Amino acid sequence: MLSEQAAPVIRATLPAVGGALDQITERFYARLFAAHPELLRDLFNRGNQVNGEQRKALAGSIAAFAVALLDHPDSRPDVMLSRIAHKHASLGVTAEQYKTVHEHLFAAIVEVLGDAVTPEVAQAWDEVYWLMANALIAVEARLYQEAGVPEGEVWRTMEIAERREETADTVSFVLRHTDGTPTSVFRPGQYVSVQVALPDGARQIRQYSLSAAPGHPQWRITVKRVDGDPAGEVSSWLHGNARVGDTVEVSAPFGDLVLPEGDGPLLLASAGIGSTPMLAMLDHLAASGSTRPVVVAHADRSPSSHAHAAELHRLVEALPGAALHVWYEEPGEDSVALRGRADVTALDLPEGTTAYLCGPLPFLRTVRGDLLTRGTAAADIHYEVFGPDLWLGAEN
Repeated sequence: MLSEQAAPVIRATLPAVGGALDQITERFYARLFAAHPELLRDLFNRGNQVNGEQRKALAGSIAAFAVALLDHPDSRPDVMLSRIAHKHASLGVTAEQYKTVHEHLFAAIVEVLGDAVTPEVAQAWDEVYWLMANALIAVEARLYQEAGVPEGEVWRTMEIAERREETADTVSFVLRHTDGTPTSVFRPGQYVSVQVALPDGARQIRQYSLSAAPGHPQWRITVKRVDGDPAGEVSSWLHGNARVGDTVEVSAPFGDLVLPEGDGPLLLASAGIGSTPMLAMLDHLAASGSTRPVVVAHADRSPSSHAHAAELHRLVEALPGAALHVWYEEPGEDSVALRGRADVTALDLPEGTTAYLCGPLPFLRTVRGDLLTRGTAAADIHYEVFGPDLWLGAEN
């Protein structure tokens, strides 16, 4: 918790610092990449730097953590910290890098706020930073230990054993270790990072959910090509270049949106490519002969854009306690799916349902809000965002 000296300073300065966080994080990244261009080239997502999403996510996490320290001084926002730590571990972030971030972040704070950053203010915000950083370092150390790897050494070369075109803009890849050893165990719902060498020499990294259950001798990821401005560098490269027999660098599995043990009822709600962690969960449930109640809700643009649609139907049919609801914005001739967007208010959810959500941010906001309205406890709603989490603090 914050010290007695720092708490009133943070409370008094939070409006000013919070209001300037976007400028502060913009200056922070400019300073950081000027001093360490290799971080932009080989660690940070360059697309998210261009569109500003990484800057917004960083600002949101700092503000959410500071508010949590003030409003709940006897507890930590563990959900938020866990989500960040898993992402950091999948990138191979080390404790030493937090010192580099501290140096350039606080230089940016002084640059933006000027004389308002008195020694007292600087010391109080320094305390906030290190409370958050040390909490993340501790969680990440545990994650590395659980993965059985030294700090930051999460990478292993894997070979593409199979490539399958799922839709016009979605491809699945089956991955195996080049030395023939079995793939490591993971929890259904987790993801891996994939690092590729791009034509300009950069080694960019993106995360992809493992879209089949653990227990298979190989892993599978499903990659949707990101179009737009900027287009997805890694997804475009994988679609255009990755073939059977090629190798890619893949991290150990991480991620905290995982299938819970037990026999309690579940809601697995997804939109678009957000179905991939749900496929792994359903695959695991089917393989283990589960009879637990499961409501599966998926929304997509059209039948032709729905990756793994036949597999989703097959897995739900294999589960005696499962029910599937599908919505398409453009259903075409499909007579099973509903037209429009997902509506969980109409679903029959058993008492005590735990909800798992994955998809675009507007989908997450809508579904979470609908679940809260119908009485689902906030602690029973969990979500995964593909990309920078611009919704940090929603569960805390």
